[in-house]
Amino acid sequence: MSEGGRGAEVGLPTLFLKYIVTLKCEKDRSVPVMSEQIKGSMVTGNPTRALIGFTLPMVAGNLFQQFYNIMDSVIVGNVVGEEALAAVGASTAITMMFVMVAMGTGIGCSVVISQLFGAKKLEEMKTAISTALLSILGFSIFLSMLGLVINRGLMDLMGTPENIFEDAAEYMQIYFFGFVFLFLYNAFSAIFNALGDSGKPLMFLIFSSLLNIGLDLYFVAELHMGVAGVAWATLIAQGISALLSFGFLMWKLKGIETERYRRFDPALLKNMVKVAVPTIVQQSIVSVGMVLVQSVVNRFGSTFLAGYTAATKIDGIAIVPMVAVGNATSTYVAQNMGARKPERIGQGYRICLMMAAGIGLTIAVILHFAGNDFVGLFLDSDSSREAIAIGARYLSIVSLFYFMMGLMNVSNGVLRGAADMGWFLTCSLCNLGVRVGLTYALADATHGMIIMWANPAGWAVGLGLAVFRYFQGGWKTKRIV
Repeated sequence: MSEGGRGAEVGLPTLFLKYIVTLKCEKDRSVPVMSEQIKGSMVTGNPTRALIGFTLPMVAGNLFQQFYNIMDSVIVGNVVGEEALAAVGASTAITMMFVMVAMGTGIGCSVVISQLFGAKKLEEMKTAISTALLSILGFSIFLSMLGLVINRGLMDLMGTPENIFEDAAEYMQIYFFGFVFLFLYNAFSAIFNALGDSGKPLMFLIFSSLLNIGLDLYFVAELHMGVAGVAWATLIAQGISALLSFGFLMWKLKGIETERYRRFDPALLKNMVKVAVPTIVQQSIVSVGMVLVQSVVNRFGSTFLAGYTAATKIDGIAIVPMVAVGNATSTYVAQNMGARKPERIGQGYRICLMMAAGIGLTIAVILHFAGNDFVGLFLDSDSSREAIAIGARYLSIVSLFYFMMGLMNVSNGVLRGAADMGWFLTCSLCNLGVRVGLTYALADATHGMIIMWANPAGWAVGLGLAVFRYFQGGWKTKRIV
């Protein structure tokens, strides 16, 4: 490869440079392709088997991630009280906005990495990974400093109730300190997924979940650190998981024999930015919508806020499997676009649609009839009856449309995997516009109940646009590598 020979031989980024530079890349391209290079490819064989085997660990991993987020709220709501749960809920919309930025950054970079992997351009793939990690490291440091500066201003802008303001602001302050770990952890997971290895992220998420829950119990129940204890538990768990993920990624990449590659490539960064920025915007749109809706929810008091917080925690874990299927669709499509095998994409798309719809309908049945019991896990059933009723009503309505959300994610996954970012972003913006527009227009007239119908309305619009683009076929010409 002409670009691979320039400059000194290097390893992957400088976060742990002393360790990285010891990784030596093979110079002889005649060596046999190693098993690490074959494992994870979805460009040959049975699409159904490949997609199910790849998707299930992603679903399980994301469920564990949401599980420990829920346990934060369960422990706080039951050990500290309703106001503490409301404080976590008031900051959740902001923290999720930054989590979505982190996920969007990783997913966006992984599309380019997946296409390079599918095209068997392994030197460029390693350079892309190195470039992505260096860029994400710098970006996360910048956002961390920005968050620490604007923290209290954001909470005030959102109209956070005075009785929970200080707890919410303290939670956010600690959370911002851990941004580097959050971003790198999501980047490592996205890279593993891009290489078709969804098992490693699952392993790290299980470990992180169990550690987070253990630290929650110790900091909150034993040390009585309140909301701050939850934030510190999350930071520590993510930090340790990020370090472990880094070590395993270095081991995996060392097993892929290639010529020399570079630490940073501006041209590859430009390609990744083309995909990453719209993906970040799309992921941020989800969270911006949450922030805007949260501002409306805050107007209805801490009881409404506590019920809404409990319901959205359950809602968050319920939609994870459909989101994971959509992300798996992106990887599958990206690898096959890189391998110039678009004919395999239609079958994979249909398989993922069936998986997402089946999961969505199953979860809907459970939450529609047992929503009251699930919300009751977060709050005391005697003192918070009104809050529990509000949360249960939210779940009973929104869950009926989960299948639609799943179909939308899969259809968007095709567009993202093919790097058809203009249409991908258009679908997301229209989804946001409908959700936020309905909420602000009708919140007072419906006493907040429109919030329960705004999400399904947005999903319907986003799904309709994505399906139209899929059958129109323009995405087939959008290969990026």
